[in-house]
Parts: sequence; structure tokens; C-alpha cells
Amino acid sequence: MNNYQKGKIIKGIVTGIESYGAFMTFDEYYTGLIHISEISNGFVKDITDFINVGDRIYAEILDVDDEEYHLKLSIKNINYKINGQYRRKRIIETPNGFNTLKKKLPIWIKNKLKKIEKCEKK
Repeated sequence: MNNYQKGKIIKGIVTGIESYGAFMTFDEYYTGLIHISEISNGFVKDITDFINVGDRIYAEILDVDDEEYHLKLSIKNINYKINGQYRRKRIIETPNGFNTLKKKLPIWIKNKLKKIEKCEKK
């Protein structure tokens, strides 16, 4: 099930940058951190000299935590750059919009209240 293994090079998106490292996302479960010491073999004053939020890059997996769905990553010994930045897809509104929620919400509330009443009677 897990496609993430130590030593493997994977492609992801930089989602955040802090003074201590950069955060990445890979799928709906796994995220990762590139510690500042894993950005370059030389001194790194500013991480944004190397990568920016939204960049699609490669990273090498140093460690995998399957319980927390977290990866420890490095880019200092690989060619990490990929051309282009991540672009969000435009959200296309459906013709129904929030109408489905508007119709269903009162029913869901009513059903939940019935369940609560049953539990209180026991």
C-alpha cells in the first residue's frame, strides 16, 4: 500500500516555508518536511533562494512515518527542480450549488436530534 520508501525520489508540491525548513505534500495522506540542513550542502541563509511555495520539485525520502503519514526529506544531493509551478484547478460551480445542502441539512438535523433523544431515554 505504501509507495514511500527510504531512498526513493518522489515528486511533490512545496506548500509552506518556515525558517527551519519547507513543507511538501504528495497525495491526500502524506506530507513531508525538508529541514534547512537538507536544502543544500552549503550554507542556507534563506530557503526561498532555492525553492518557493507552489514549486513542484523532487525530493529524496530520508525517513517514513507511516503512523503519522509524514516523510523526512532532502533535496541537497539530487536535481530537485521541475519546470513550472503548481497551478490550482479552477473550481467549477455545479448548477445545484448549495441547494442540495439546503434541502438535506434540516433532514440531517432532525435525524440527529432523534438519535440523541433515543440515547437520553436509555
